[in-house]
Amino acid sequence: MKRVVLFLLTNLAVMLVLGIITSLLGVNQFLAGKGLNLPMLLAFSAVVGFTGAIFSLLISKPMAKWSTGAQVIDNPQNETERWLVETVRRLANKGNIGMPEVAIYEGAPNAFATGAFKNSSLVAVSTGLLESMTKEEVEAVLAHEVAHIVNGDMVTLTLIQGVVNTFVVFMSKVVGYFVDRVVLKNDRDGPGIGYYATDIVCQIVFGLLASIIVAWFSRQREFRADAGAASLMGTPQPMMKALARLGGVEAGELPKSMAASGISDKAGFMALFSSHPPIEERIAALQGKR
Repeated sequence: MKRVVLFLLTNLAVMLVLGIITSLLGVNQFLAGKGLNLPMLLAFSAVVGFTGAIFSLLISKPMAKWSTGAQVIDNPQNETERWLVETVRRLANKGNIGMPEVAIYEGAPNAFATGAFKNSSLVAVSTGLLESMTKEEVEAVLAHEVAHIVNGDMVTLTLIQGVVNTFVVFMSKVVGYFVDRVVLKNDRDGPGIGYYATDIVCQIVFGLLASIIVAWFSRQREFRADAGAASLMGTPQPMMKALARLGGVEAGELPKSMAASGISDKAGFMALFSSHPPIEERIAALQGKR
């Protein structure tokens, strides 16, 4: 069962590749003689960290289409497709954003929104969602996804990811240096294999731990997107009904890059890594009980 968003994996992969490339090119001037130049290391970490997050954001829409097999509706072929496009258009106009691309993908009930820019985004729904919900409930889900775009949630989470990436890179190299110099007692001028091996392992471990922080922020944005859907529709009832119905079905598992803007949630320990709060809490928030 997939539990870590593809956005995080892409981001982590980019950071690791950048770290390896910069090391091969000698762009590691923070390793000053026998010590670390911490200000330079922090600057280096910020460049690598934000580059990984921003790159992941920029490729989020093509990655979404590839990983879900979502088919963009360029020319509606039936009544359902026409209704979907017109509903998203109406909601986008209410939200004062450009018309998103609208897509359908095969799968259990779920939906997502993604894209780097408000006026060039993507809203996709699964066939399972269309088959299991009423039009009013589907419209509420679409409003929720449009609200994510209106609120700029992908950009917000990217900035948060960039900050945590910075500290992941920074702390990984500090720990790597400590292991290399203190534990393995490397007394050469340059870093040894212990530094590089520890650095990579720490980036993976710290990156997974950092995803808990990003997931917490994502859960807070979900409440805001639910409220945005209620505002776009003029009433919270359709969103509450849609959430209640989702609580009675198994939400389709999204590809990892889309999980931060979908509609599913998790329970137990995995809730720490979940980008969505429990459905019961979301309904309570719409009722003003949270």
